[in-house]
Amino acid sequence: MKIVVIGAGIVGLAAAWRTAARGVAVTLVDPEPAGGATSVAAGMITPVSELAYGEEPLLRLNLASRDRYDAFVAELEELTGAPTGYRDDGLLQVAFDSDDLAVLDDLRRFQESLGLPVEALTGRECRKREPMLAPGVRGGLLAPRDGSVDPRRLAAALLAACEKSGVRVVRRRAAGVVVERDAAAGVRLEDGTVLRADRVLLSAGPWSGDLDGLPAGTVPPVRPVKGQVIRLRTRVPFLRRCVRGLVKGSPVYLVPRADDAEIVLGATQEELGFDTRVTAGGLWELLRDARELIPGVTELEFAEVTAGLRPGSPDNAPVMGESGVPGLVLGTGHFRHGVLLAPISADVLSAALLGDPVPEVARPFSPDRFSEVKR
Repeated sequence: MKIVVIGAGIVGLAAAWRTAARGVAVTLVDPEPAGGATSVAAGMITPVSELAYGEEPLLRLNLASRDRYDAFVAELEELTGAPTGYRDDGLLQVAFDSDDLAVLDDLRRFQESLGLPVEALTGRECRKREPMLAPGVRGGLLAPRDGSVDPRRLAAALLAACEKSGVRVVRRRAAGVVVERDAAAGVRLEDGTVLRADRVLLSAGPWSGDLDGLPAGTVPPVRPVKGQVIRLRTRVPFLRRCVRGLVKGSPVYLVPRADDAEIVLGATQEELGFDTRVTAGGLWELLRDARELIPGVTELEFAEVTAGLRPGSPDNAPVMGESGVPGLVLGTGHFRHGVLLAPISADVLSAALLGDPVPEVARPFSPDRFSEVKR
């Protein structure tokens, strides 16, 4: 069997590795492997802290993926010898004022109703855990099993694992899917070259719907959602764990890397199409809110400012599984959870490509949920 994977972001890389490890011939097509949103992402693994009302099925998927992370990273690091920056030391969510604290209290009650482990903390208890927090922080929540990973290191390790597992990497842009007798039969590159395949995985983020050759409606609408991120350089340990905050209703996060050399600061979410410009306003808002929570952040050195495009589906949940075109599997729409969902996405998409049963927890995220007539 021959499989072609379009898109070498975190999800495409993970799926290609898992599939090739089964002894299948896999070709990975991407002009810039490990680039795109993967290279910009902060890397939070936070199913509990990012819980939202009405997203219980997504919560179950997120938890299942988080529970796979230890083994996923251990296997990857053993195979490649490359560090991933993985850490599972919890996340502290803090409130700037009393209104923000009320929002966190509502969130805590919802989390507890679902049996999720979370600890309510006073402002003093928050500062004991994170001494850099401002004296005025009103309180917070500790999610002890949430964590983070460095997406750039993770992606580099996954790319190395793909190559060690025999994946052929083609650094070209895919222009279309070859469809013959109403089934996917390969991928056409921008230079006209055709890569023949028995199965195709389309995992091209917000560009997943742009390929030629597919019948209308094959790929649900996947839109780009812009996120701006600041990377700050530290010379001494600054934070002990990830910190998320609410500042007068605005979210902000700070993610320390495992080597204590960098803090990733972000949280912008902008519906501006394929716009990847870094703006003064976006960066100012991030620094303004971060400074309210952690005043010392303004003393850190700028390392980098970037913007990326998250792939958002119509319901902001991933789209994973068989499409309406036989032989074409979709793996896109992961929105803000691409890094978190990498382990389970690898299992789900590899199973779909090889005709194996898909894990039950992933069934609500099949592409056919957007079809007027279910297959």
